[in-house]
Amino acid sequence: MARYTGASCRLCRAEGQKLFLKGSRCYSGKCAISRHSNTPGQHGHSKKKSSEYGLQLRAKQKARRYYGVLEKQFEHYYDFAEHIKEGKAGENLLAILESRLDNVIYRLGWGNSRAQARQFLVHGKFKINGKKVNIPSFRVRLGDLISVSEKGRNSESLKFIIDSNALRACPKWIERVGNENFEAKIIDKPKREDIDLEVEEALIIELYSK
Repeated sequence: MARYTGASCRLCRAEGQKLFLKGSRCYSGKCAISRHSNTPGQHGHSKKKSSEYGLQLRAKQKARRYYGVLEKQFEHYYDFAEHIKEGKAGENLLAILESRLDNVIYRLGWGNSRAQARQFLVHGKFKINGKKVNIPSFRVRLGDLISVSEKGRNSESLKFIIDSNALRACPKWIERVGNENFEAKIIDKPKREDIDLEVEEALIIELYSK
């Protein structure tokens, strides 16, 4: 599984804002954005007005980093979104990213960050429609039932996180089912108004359309 293995806080500093890549640390005084205002590097970089291309590039990089997706896979998602006949390409792109299983697990509060959700996932702690799935990029579909596997229910660390986030609101297109907060169902497709990320998808489409 290809993934970014560098310092997560460095990515936030590069964007100049919190991307919430490290869960609870992002809300504490240890957050790198709170402690360092400059961009990464030995001396940092001076802030200057970005060109049109620079703004488009930053929008794309920010979206990639939010979801933990590498460049080649992000381009694949764009190509797929461009060929969907209904809706706008930018909104379709975000809907595809939201439908990734690692993101869904994070949205449900079964991980404090997408990286942590991905780690639990590859360790076989979740199921889709009763079958174990350990692929972070797996895309959920309408009607899919996501559940915590027996291995996950026996994990003290996962159970603690699930209990801690039991009251966290999840998107309207996902519904928690059951009394133990171990199951959820996809009841709709992700819509732009339900995605609470500062992503300018129109700039991403402009970048790839050149």
